[in-house]
Amino acid sequence: MTKKADFNAEEWSAVLEGPPIAGMMVITAERGGTLRESVSMGQAYLEARKQQDAGELLDDLLAARPELDPKRFSSPDELRTKGLERLREAVALLDSKADAGEVEAYQALCAGSGHQGGQRASRGRSARHGRQARQ
Repeated sequence: MTKKADFNAEEWSAVLEGPPIAGMMVITAERGGTLRESVSMGQAYLEARKQQDAGELLDDLLAARPELDPKRFSSPDELRTKGLERLREAVALLDSKADAGEVEAYQALCAGSGHQGGQRASRGRSARHGRQARQ
């Protein structure tokens, strides 16, 4: 089983950033991006921790707080291009060091982070539109 100690600091940083980047990409595409959507990405980590038994690698990843510097990407286009590059880098690192099940679990976590953030953004928009329609 792969663990955090198998990565140097820069590699581990790339792996840690994957799920928040995926979440921010979905939130941005959904025109969300509020604190509420960011909190829901953290909830995706909590849910994954309950559901996953993928070993020490995912345990180490899930134990870290999902953080991403909001000023790292200057525009949605940069987030899309540079974010995808960073996600590919993280998956390539995992492909070279982890087994297929761990890579799959990581990809599912990234997809779940994006899904949670996107759902939250959609619900927020629906609620806002509903309030506007009633006014």
